[in-house]
Amino acid sequence: MLDIKRIRKNPEEVEALLKRRNTDISIKNVLESDKIRREKLVEVENMKAEHNTVSKQVPSLKKEGKDVSGILQQMRDLAERIKVIDDDIKGIDAEIEKELLHIPNTPNPGVAVGASDSDNREIRRWGEPRVFDFELKPHWDLGVRLNILDFERATKITGTRFSMFKGIGARLERAIIAYMLDKHTIDHGFTEISPPFMVNRESMYGTGQLPKFEEDMFKLNQKDYYLIPTAEVPVTNIYRDEIIDEVILPVYMTAYTPCFRAEAGSAGRDTRGLIRNHQFDKVEMVMYSTPEDSYRQLEILTNFAEEILKGLGLPYRVIELCTGDLGFSSAKTYDLEVWMPSYNRYVEISSCSNFEDYQARRANIRYRTESKKRPEFIHTLNGSGLAVGRTFAAILENYQNEDGSVIIPEQLRPYMLDMERISNYLQYLK
Repeated sequence: MLDIKRIRKNPEEVEALLKRRNTDISIKNVLESDKIRREKLVEVENMKAEHNTVSKQVPSLKKEGKDVSGILQQMRDLAERIKVIDDDIKGIDAEIEKELLHIPNTPNPGVAVGASDSDNREIRRWGEPRVFDFELKPHWDLGVRLNILDFERATKITGTRFSMFKGIGARLERAIIAYMLDKHTIDHGFTEISPPFMVNRESMYGTGQLPKFEEDMFKLNQKDYYLIPTAEVPVTNIYRDEIIDEVILPVYMTAYTPCFRAEAGSAGRDTRGLIRNHQFDKVEMVMYSTPEDSYRQLEILTNFAEEILKGLGLPYRVIELCTGDLGFSSAKTYDLEVWMPSYNRYVEISSCSNFEDYQARRANIRYRTESKKRPEFIHTLNGSGLAVGRTFAAILENYQNEDGSVIIPEQLRPYMLDMERISNYLQYLK
């Protein structure tokens, strides 16, 4: 969440940055509540000082033989008023926190102003989209014909927007996950995490999914737990309510998890195939950084995600999101979009974001330095490295052959029993 001290000290700056998001969110209520709180705080502190001063005089007055019953009654009355105001302050604190939880992060001042994704800026491209000399097929048709994807039975088992990988398809999915994890841990220096796939409400608040996006989450009825929408949630919350030493920063963590999203409000969008499912697999990268280093780390994080696409030989482009397309908690985001032949366009496969101290304040994650007395909030970053289902789909479409077979990228072959292609679907169990 935003720092109330920052809002109090620079309200015009914060208001102006929030307006750049193309939103009507205002800090007016927070400022008014904070003003009342500070007035009450001054009042109650004066009362407490008076109570302490008079209380210290009572023993002396008693020794002098004076009647202190009236003074004691005054002190009891004053203590009651102090309690009432203290309770008022606690209530105002709760209201301020509630307001802050609904205010998005301020965008980095360097992020371009825009209203929607149409105003995003392309930064760079890598690879040339393949030109096909035959009628190409979408990944959902290729996968079914090769008998490595089964959407019909997945729908029967659960419902729409679920997928099932089978046979060599299941191995390919596993190979993609293993390749990504090996790349990040061996080459990029990440610590692999295998976190819980369910989290409590505090964890969802910590990374900004709650309270704003509750309708997008799958919640368990038996407990106040949520199925994770991304490994960002459990991994970022690993050090919630903790203070870490500066010497270990930056911290790099990566995790494979299934992800669960209700996709509320996305009816009719990408309903076929693997692009927008309620359950999907993803390898996530999470970083903790000092504030001074976080934007350099964002570039490193984005480069790590790009290396996965380069290794797989998949054409992509990097997009810098404008203020109107930024995620709720993000200060700056790069999207990586992979070329999807059947769509004849680039499709998002990774988002790499710097949240600055927004998540750290919500999750109370701080670090201690030798030069400063008080611990400071870290900066958190994360990025998909990558979305596994979309990577699977991109491989099928970009590496397809006229006969319906699919070439396996060289980097994945060691994980695929050295297979070079997927073909002849009749050999696989139906």
